[in-house]
Amino acid sequence: MSAQALLQIRDLKVAYGGIQAVKGVSLEVHSGELVALIGANGAGKTSSLKAITGLLPWRDGEAHYAGQSIRGLAPHQMVARGLAMVPEGRGVFTRMSIVENLLMGAYTRKDGTDSVQADIDRMFGIFPRLKERASQLAGTLSGGEQQMLAMARALMGHPKLLLLDEPSMGLSPIMVEKIFEVVRSVHAQGTTILLVEQNARLALESASRAYVMESGQITMSGNARQMLDDPRVRAAYLGEEAAA
Repeated sequence: MSAQALLQIRDLKVAYGGIQAVKGVSLEVHSGELVALIGANGAGKTSSLKAITGLLPWRDGEAHYAGQSIRGLAPHQMVARGLAMVPEGRGVFTRMSIVENLLMGAYTRKDGTDSVQADIDRMFGIFPRLKERASQLAGTLSGGEQQMLAMARALMGHPKLLLLDEPSMGLSPIMVEKIFEVVRSVHAQGTTILLVEQNARLALESASRAYVMESGQITMSGNARQMLDDPRVRAAYLGEEAAA
């Protein structure tokens, strides 16, 4: 494992029946980084995150988190070790209130109700809209509010590494900006983040490093800001023609 890598994935392969969705992906995230994984629909980004967090079985490969192998661990074991994911589509508990959803995010903790309540208050400071609707059922929230709740729920577990899967999907431009403000703020406060995102420009502007995934494989990696100026990235993901 390379020095200081909090998460290291080597030769990850995931298959659905006879279809190989992920074809030998290798990536790493160092402590304190915000790393983006961009690519088109169907590239294998979500399948990669689900495999890392124990939601999909691996066909092959190795995964190390904080120096220990995590391949084969159950999702709740990942959370207990400090690795949490905000899934694509939010995945909130629609028939539970906002507060009940937040409490679910803290279910692996053993530090007492006072500490958990303090974190609920902290989440309400980060997401004032949730405070205004604390007793409201999660299923009645807007898409943007549900995204805020999903992020807050994950943060309740005190993750060292936060995996975000398409946090801007289906949201209005104003709400997308708000969500990314929170992403950058959470990162600035010390949480390491692996961000899967179709909005390539926002992802690359927010990240320090990035990977490009196509057809189940990593095709590019490097400095995120430099990728913003790469003609291949601009043509494929930023809606611009490549330079001649």
